[in-house]
Amino acid sequence: MPAPLISLTWTDHVTGTEGYLVVDRLVRGVSSGGLRMREGCTLAEVTGLARGMTMKEALHFDTDDVRARYIPLGGAKGGIDCDPRAAGAYGILVRYLRAMRPYVESVWTTGEDLGLSQDLVDRAATEAGLVSTVQAVYPLLDDEAAARRRLADAFAVTVDGIGLDELVGGCGVAESALVALDRTGLAYGDARVSLQGLGTMGGATARFLSRAGLTVVAVADAKGTIANPAGLDVESLLAARDAYGTVDRGALRDEDRELLADAWLAADAEVLVPAAVSYAVDAVKQASVRARWVVEAANMPVLPEAEALLARRGITVLPDVVVNSGTNAWWWWTLFGDIGADAEEAFAHTRRSMRALIGRVLARAEADGVTPRAAAHALVADRLPVMAERFGWYR
Repeated sequence: MPAPLISLTWTDHVTGTEGYLVVDRLVRGVSSGGLRMREGCTLAEVTGLARGMTMKEALHFDTDDVRARYIPLGGAKGGIDCDPRAAGAYGILVRYLRAMRPYVESVWTTGEDLGLSQDLVDRAATEAGLVSTVQAVYPLLDDEAAARRRLADAFAVTVDGIGLDELVGGCGVAESALVALDRTGLAYGDARVSLQGLGTMGGATARFLSRAGLTVVAVADAKGTIANPAGLDVESLLAARDAYGTVDRGALRDEDRELLADAWLAADAEVLVPAAVSYAVDAVKQASVRARWVVEAANMPVLPEAEALLARRGITVLPDVVVNSGTNAWWWWTLFGDIGADAEEAFAHTRRSMRALIGRVLARAEADGVTPRAAAHALVADRLPVMAERFGWYR
């Protein structure tokens, strides 16, 4: 693939902390991709994530749907090498956004990612002098004021105490897993799930899978793994989380067990959902996996060598570029007006779109005799030239 259009490293003049911005591709002059903050974040990591965003956008481009108002954008990503819990983290975030202001104003639309909440990003963006973190897309809207109201209204929607913006991504991840179960004929009530991460994406995924009838037998957070072969009380765990997705152990039942951090990998479950950090499953750790499907809710959680070894053992990885693309798509479906600020409409549209997309990827994988990731790459390779012909790289 070609080199990114923009790749830069920023150094904070106060702390020496480094941050990165990579714009992989522009479509109609704009790119899309979140901003993460984690200690150890690298330019190479952000580059891979930006390329993944190009793929996610392309996968949601339906060349035949002339009714869709949302036309996918290019891919980008931002990253800051800092622990988001550190005392000076917020100041670093503000200074980073202030430095990136010309890009956010013109070519890069962004939002929350690993280590950051949307509320925090929005507050820092305001302090940095930005109108919005998605203002670069405003010139593409038919009615900017109405679109901004619609998105703000959607972010104000909550369902059983959790914001709609947190839930739609998990809805898409859950639907991807359900499609895999459907294709093999496994009843939802006979499927068990183990998740790493009970934050924004992991928590929402756990809720949707649990409500679909699957049994969540293990979840891992910063303190370790919580397990119960008979099933965890997902709603109680969600209610006992802090802002970083760590569960208050005082909420556990007598039959729930506390295990080591990596115990989630070896859980006796059909579905494994890494929903926390990148590079969680390497060539060594993959040997512990007993699940039939690994559903990548996080970005880049399974390393390529690990995925190849899993495939040899008959374990299918449903790739992040497909599985967790629902959150990004929901932003644009809402802003462009394909859906309104309504939870049921958002869930229905997400389920329908994700079910069609993951089904198309799995069918292509079966037809070509390749992995779902390779099938997703093939679909992207088909669509990018069409996007370039219609919209160009820059205009």
